Amino acid sequence: MATTGSKSALFVCLGNICRSPIAEAVFRKMATDAGVADKWVIDSAATSDWNTGNSPDDRGLACLRKHGIESSHSARQVTKDDFMTFDYILCMDESNMSELNRKAKAVKNSSAKIELLGSYDPEKQLIINDPYYGSDEDFEKVYEQCVRCCTAFLKTNS
Repeated sequence: MATTGSKSALFVCLGNICRSPIAEAVFRKMATDAGVADKWVIDSAATSDWNTGNSPDDRGLACLRKHGIESSHSARQVTKDDFMTFDYILCMDESNMSELNRKAKAVKNSSAKIELLGSYDPEKQLIINDPYYGSDEDFEKVYEQCVRCCTAFLKTNS
């Protein structure tokens, strides 16, 4: 998937309709604004198959639009190929992390670096909590965490 000279990041959460599509859209906009989008392969996925083919949560899309960001993502589950083609797999919580590490063990040539996206947060909020059962404010908090983390991640990898 990643071409020569490019870098790649896959953002992952449980269902790929709330947190990871927000992170993907935020990072894509940052890379575009920084003039480096052509150097990145950016996507998001789920550890589960619950929402495959679905659009992101309406509340997440509304939150992104409020900040001038669009997303046309369609939910998908992490595949074995993802562990071989992405440089970074950035997930939202410990449950995602353990599921991804378990899946990676089944992939012979797994080369992706699996990390918590929150590990890049300058405010040290390691976990990005699922806003699905929450309010618009919870989606806003996810957005703000993703902005902080993606800013630091891009700076580290540019």
